[in-house]
Amino acid sequence: MGPTMGQREIGVGIIGCGLMGKELASASARWIHLNDLPFRPRIVAACDTNPKALEWFDGAHRSNKSYKSFRTYSDLLESTEVDAVYCAVPHNLHAQIYTDILKADKHLFAEKPFGIDLAACENILSEAAKHPELLVRVSSEFPFYPGVQRILKLIEKDAFGQIIEVHAGFCHSSDLDPTKPINWKRRIETNGEYGVMGDLGMHVVHVPFRAGWFPTNVRALLANIVAERPGPDGKLEPCETWDNATLACETQQGFPMLLETKRIAPGEMNTWFLKVYGTKLSVEYSTKRPKTLRLLPYEPGFAQAWREEDLGYASAYPAITGGIFEFGFPDAIQQMFAAFLDELVHGPKMIGPTRCATPEEALRSHELFTAALESQKRCSVVKL
Repeated sequence: MGPTMGQREIGVGIIGCGLMGKELASASARWIHLNDLPFRPRIVAACDTNPKALEWFDGAHRSNKSYKSFRTYSDLLESTEVDAVYCAVPHNLHAQIYTDILKADKHLFAEKPFGIDLAACENILSEAAKHPELLVRVSSEFPFYPGVQRILKLIEKDAFGQIIEVHAGFCHSSDLDPTKPINWKRRIETNGEYGVMGDLGMHVVHVPFRAGWFPTNVRALLANIVAERPGPDGKLEPCETWDNATLACETQQGFPMLLETKRIAPGEMNTWFLKVYGTKLSVEYSTKRPKTLRLLPYEPGFAQAWREEDLGYASAYPAITGGIFEFGFPDAIQQMFAAFLDELVHGPKMIGPTRCATPEEALRSHELFTAALESQKRCSVVKL
């Protein structure tokens, strides 16, 4: 379906046609799910070095005459049809490809962690500073869940009183199986020393950083639980990166903040959660129960009692789905992509309430994860 009257169409190229590249392409194909937005994406190009990865894209866009597929990303960047690029590649490729995208005068929607390490992140930021006309944002879907949207509004209203503690996390479970084959995320060369922190950390720190809750120090507990996994030939190979990370921080405001990223969390399946405890209000939200927000408003002398509120489908950008239904990950990634395009089109006057993660927030995450590595090495608290 083409754009409606007055709807600006933005040509999007995708570099990296794996899991997340497919998700973003699917979100674009379902744009009629969103109501009355004055902009829409059009996937005009895709690139991957693996021809099998491109097969899905080529088949899905068979009727799109403007679509082209490429084996090298430099060819994609030469396309005048591409206005913005979504890039989802291993961390060791971020610095080179992201800076090349910016040099090609394309808006960049980047995957986290935005560089394999702090130096790489700083290099990308340096290039971005040379192109202030380009929008550069980082992928993080969690803030676009209805429960987190509500928490962000409560933060804006300063509804918590004195904050007692913040606890945020992202828990996997699939890596509990020791027979799961090794992949690039288990190798320092491609994933970086951060391990799970680089892979999942932006999802955990995005909301706290957006709230201005920045760590002043960190004590990290990092664990490499499965030390070896089967390689392509079936022989065991060493897993070089951290499976789990628990970061205990003090914030600039003085309250403690606990941040967890775990590839091995028995019983969990991509569970994101955020808990904010305050003297006037406490809230808890988890994707395990995606339409339910737990709240505990408190007045001195009255009972302390949690209540639950079912939010239903309450999205940042209105959609055709009825409010009685549940919100899920495909909705979150579409809402996030809408926020990126909204800011691209409207700048600071964007329609929606929430920006995507910024390069500056990514830089803060790198500073935190770098300090966490030092904390683990020293077995002590490290200041930021």
